[in-house]
Amino acid sequence: MPTVRNARGADLYAASDDELRVLPIQSKALSKRAPVPLGGSLDRLCSRWWVITINANTAAPTCFVLTLDEVKAAAHRGVNAAGTVSYWLQPKSYALAEYQEAWDRLGSPDDQAP
Repeated sequence: MPTVRNARGADLYAASDDELRVLPIQSKALSKRAPVPLGGSLDRLCSRWWVITINANTAAPTCFVLTLDEVKAAAHRGVNAAGTVSYWLQPKSYALAEYQEAWDRLGSPDDQAP
């Protein structure tokens, strides 16, 4: 099924053969186990599902499937010397056995609302 990138950075995966329904997934590909930048506001995060891939540029990538609520709950807040706030998802928060290759969490495309 085709993938389309929208302006907010979420990948849209077709959830039906006719491509009338899509499943928005935020996909983050990392070359190693590292923090995932989330930006300056958790309110701007919008994709229901997040897939974080580590070792993305190898023959053995590993994916972790999380919900938006799980990402927000695990987000680490940082403030730099200038007072700028940023959020990160630390590896210890996403690289968990319950999320690893947990594709079944996405459900069936037939279960997705049009």
